[in-house]
Amino acid sequence: MSTRNAAALVLEDGRVFRGAAYGARGRTLGEAVFCTGMTGYQETLTDPSYHRQIVVQTAPQIGNTGWNDEDDESDRIWVSGYVVRDPARTPSNWRSRRTLDDELSRQGVVGISEVDTRTLTRHLRERGAMRAGVFSGDALDTDERMVEQVLASPQMKGADLAGEVTTAQPYVVPALGERRFRVAALDLGIKSNTPRQMTRRGIEVHVLPSRTSAEELLALAPDGVFLSNGPGDPATTEHATALTKTVLEREIPLFGICFGNQILGRALGLGTYKMRYGHRGINIPVIDVATGRVAITAQNHGFALEGEPGQRFDSPYGAAQISHYCPNDDTVEGVRAFDVPAFSVQYHPEAAAGPHDAAPLFDEFVTLMEKKA
Repeated sequence: MSTRNAAALVLEDGRVFRGAAYGARGRTLGEAVFCTGMTGYQETLTDPSYHRQIVVQTAPQIGNTGWNDEDDESDRIWVSGYVVRDPARTPSNWRSRRTLDDELSRQGVVGISEVDTRTLTRHLRERGAMRAGVFSGDALDTDERMVEQVLASPQMKGADLAGEVTTAQPYVVPALGERRFRVAALDLGIKSNTPRQMTRRGIEVHVLPSRTSAEELLALAPDGVFLSNGPGDPATTEHATALTKTVLEREIPLFGICFGNQILGRALGLGTYKMRYGHRGINIPVIDVATGRVAITAQNHGFALEGEPGQRFDSPYGAAQISHYCPNDDTVEGVRAFDVPAFSVQYHPEAAAGPHDAAPLFDEFVTLMEKKA
């Protein structure tokens, strides 16, 4: 391999993985995490929840379907860096417009290929997600100097990132057909398929910046409030948590997903913590405590709520329960309030490219609003 095409992934514990430059050349820093999805890499790359993370794909072949103009979950790639084993040399899909490599280069995303991602994933699983850097081109340096740069980068714990990915201005996504409800969606890193799922159910979605005041939200007279997914440490979300408490006090139907689940949980009095390596993929089982039903879900989170499966607890707004959990590790995957109309889950019911087991949760949100109307 020529020096021009050489690249290195450097972890904060000093481990270095060599490979080939992929995408843009240069240096990028972030938290190294692994994603177990075997498809949907375009959705992963454009998911704002991956802001400031270097994503390792566990699937060995990436880029087979190229890059199209329809599947983006936002208006840009948000990952800090990208790590793959065997990139496709020639994409094959009727919707493909360019290669993944070309799109990464076009958007300035520094990546690395030809990495032993199986060994890397096992390392992160044992040692935990950690700060890392991808270096190529003129940014390549001695191992010691590259490790120093990684150690000087900010940690994910304590990172307040929602404000960096939220919309600058409010916007409206009209309902398909007759408008039945108006929902205020707090954009903490929302994916484009989320409003799309709601509009199919007759919901007019008002997407709001993360710093929207309670007065501005209430002025919309929403039938419901939605808390989106997003990046960073939920312990930094004082504003969103306070806004959620206002919604609970007014007993406006509320539905949260992912980051929104953590915010609702904190509003109800639960704590949060950073997981060792998180849940990232489209094949993660979740059990509904009330029914025992198992759903296969898409997830992307490195923080979780404290609590035990099925645990009931008293909140400032009445009784509540840990409603869902992951049987792999008993991680909290959902909360539900009984005395106010609010519930949330830690996964993506709007998941693209799938699975779709959790899509009926949007119908449950509609039912909450119907009961309140």
